[in-house]
Amino acid sequence: MIIQLTGLSGAGKTTLVEGVRSLLEKHALKIEIIDGDAYRKTLCKDLGYSKEDRMENIRRLGKAAWALKDKADIVLIAAINPFEATRNELTNNYRTKTVWIKCDIPVLIKRDTKGLYKRALLNDDHPDKIFNLTGVNDIYEIPAKPDLVIDTSSETAEQSVQKFYEFLISSRASYFS
Repeated sequence: MIIQLTGLSGAGKTTLVEGVRSLLEKHALKIEIIDGDAYRKTLCKDLGYSKEDRMENIRRLGKAAWALKDKADIVLIAAINPFEATRNELTNNYRTKTVWIKCDIPVLIKRDTKGLYKRALLNDDHPDKIFNLTGVNDIYEIPAKPDLVIDTSSETAEQSVQKFYEFLISSRASYFS
């Protein structure tokens, strides 16, 4: 089973996949995680941040997940994945389920673990300005029909992990029935 998590930078995608991994492994389930940030440094290091490159990035992550599906009970793709068309491609090609990790921009700006929002909000003439931060000055299409929405603006990390865990257990049971 392949699950694609989508959400803005800092929304909690990596926190959720790492948190749920330990819960699932307690039940002897094998989990593979494809972290978009990590794969940007390896499999996708030749790609930039144009729409076409972002879409190709997700296609490669989908292919990597598909290649891992026989070695794991659950493969989790944690990536911003900003375009509905690409999310739909993964669903159609690899039978993925989509989990939207929703988080309000003011909360993300407050968290700003990587300093990206601060840089995106700088004046345009500032040398450290980021011009392509998804959700601020680049497009993020809200998922039309996600299989699950986890709002990390209003839930604790523990609540979000538990909600995600319950979804995975339920989805896995129906996936194999």
